[in-house]
Amino acid sequence: MPRGKQIAPKTDKWIANVKPDQNAKLPKMHAVGGAAGLYLQVSPSGAKSWLARVSIGGKRREVGLGSYPEVSTAEARETANAMRADLRRGVNPIAERNAAAVAASQVMTFGEATEQFLKVKLQEFDNEKHRKQWRATLDAYAVPVLGKKSVADISVQDVLLVMTPIWTTKNETARRLRGRVEMVLSWATTHGYRTGDNPARWKGNLDTTLQKPSKVAKVTHHPALSLPDAADWMADLRKRDGTASRALEFAALTAARSGEVRGMVWDEVKLDARVWTIPADRMKTGKEHRVPLSDDALTLLASLPRGDSPFVFPAQRGGQLSDAGMSACMKRIHAARPDKYVDARSGRPAVPHGLRSTFRDWAAEKGIERDIAEMALAHVVGSDVERAYRRTDMMERRRNVMAAWAGFLRGETGEKTRQNVVAIR
Repeated sequence: MPRGKQIAPKTDKWIANVKPDQNAKLPKMHAVGGAAGLYLQVSPSGAKSWLARVSIGGKRREVGLGSYPEVSTAEARETANAMRADLRRGVNPIAERNAAAVAASQVMTFGEATEQFLKVKLQEFDNEKHRKQWRATLDAYAVPVLGKKSVADISVQDVLLVMTPIWTTKNETARRLRGRVEMVLSWATTHGYRTGDNPARWKGNLDTTLQKPSKVAKVTHHPALSLPDAADWMADLRKRDGTASRALEFAALTAARSGEVRGMVWDEVKLDARVWTIPADRMKTGKEHRVPLSDDALTLLASLPRGDSPFVFPAQRGGQLSDAGMSACMKRIHAARPDKYVDARSGRPAVPHGLRSTFRDWAAEKGIERDIAEMALAHVVGSDVERAYRRTDMMERRRNVMAAWAGFLRGETGEKTRQNVVAIR
């Protein structure tokens, strides 16, 4: 530290009132006393900052201590004196500062790691719904708990703080979340932000603390119409007016998901080809799906008014029909006949999604090939290799099945329906 001439310490008032030299090209230095080598640097613009001049290895060095008044006069003097004490002990304060800066630059919080990881991971998904689901689970459960914590410091106990509250109540969500947290932490390890075992790993780690998913998760099936009630239910439905009723009827005829029907737009329908094509970004599988339209489905579509909305089944105030609207319609049908339209296993009133189960039961009873029935439901069929070699979605065979299904919902039974189904095998 340069010995320099000792000066009387400047007061806070003096430091606050120092004026800049606006004609100068370089900042002006003012020795302030109270600590050897401490200066107030005043730029031509009036900005003020602290500077300590020290001697390291025989060379004079200048070390910035922060701006004024963010760093007070007392803090600047204390830091400058501490640096002088370090030099006396042989400690290089500049080297220590550089090392601390490097360490700080390598610290990454879980929230930051999540964002960096998702920038890459979400590009794998073509389906916008899947991208939103990935982010939503992390944002809802993991980031609020771990977001500000350094990934290097996250432990098994930290992961358990996230998992334990929802492990038994929302097990499916919790299982997906655990895997996603594990991947974020793996990304952080790969990029050098943490070391050691992954605290979100299941085998030999969390499995010793959390219950096995098979012991926790209880599969709850959507209540479905029983086959003997299906035709009566459709007859009751067709007596009801309203967009939700027609959407529910169309969902039953096509065995489609509620969201697929509610989001359906006229541009997806080709009446002359008798087909409804659902784009990949609206499908759960992320793959385009073609739905053959039976005579009943085409008649229903022909009866609908064409307004300004692009949606086939628009909400009353515009936009997409809500899921609650279709559910409410089904509840009203059950309320009118509380002794009917309940699930044969659970005894609960049937719901819109359960119509797909009713279709699947009917297909099984009629001996329809499994692959055909699964394709009608837009389920993934076969292995990756099988799907790679299969070039058809069996549209015409599925068309016959959906025609027979529409007949069943009309109440047709016996030889006519049976022959229609057997003919496709």
